[in-house]
Amino acid sequence: MNDSRASFDMLLEAARAGDAAAMEQLVAQYEPELRIVARARLGVALRPHLDSVDLVQSVHRSLLVGLRANRFDIASPEKLLGLALTIVRRKVARHWRHLKRQQRLSGAEGGSEQLIDTMLSLQSIDPSGNSEVELRDNLQRLMEQLDPVEKQLISLRIEGYSTIDVARKLHLDPDVLRVKLSRLRKRLREKGFDSPDYFT
Repeated sequence: MNDSRASFDMLLEAARAGDAAAMEQLVAQYEPELRIVARARLGVALRPHLDSVDLVQSVHRSLLVGLRANRFDIASPEKLLGLALTIVRRKVARHWRHLKRQQRLSGAEGGSEQLIDTMLSLQSIDPSGNSEVELRDNLQRLMEQLDPVEKQLISLRIEGYSTIDVARKLHLDPDVLRVKLSRLRKRLREKGFDSPDYFT
């Protein structure tokens, strides 16, 4: 155990110093799982617009830059994997926001199905932990129960709008909006959906 930890620490320090071979060995420790999660996160909505291989390569670059700048505190291979998964989730969210802005400009907005695809793509738990079919069915039933304001609230939060900005756009009091967000978060969790950053 100690030898394994010492070996990891040495690899990490070498990668921070710019050793390409050390970085390759670190990448090998998390890449297989990262590829699986990247494909799952992209989902149906984003796969035509972003290749999972390109997404994984982008995560490698971000990690390398962060390591060299000493921005990451990584104490174990598990934390390295967790960081890589967090980066891929954030990159997918950014691409989704960019796509949504383009769709708004072109007038090509999608409906509930596209919103569900995106929510599944941004799911913050391990996709192998739940049946995606079951989760999709649960979200579909929930969407049928939501009013147009609640659906728009989810969409705007995914796009990165702050609570204040969403309140202005929907002509709602920010406190009322926070209550709506809290209720939505609870309902999503009841459906087995681990609501990510955009509901906090």
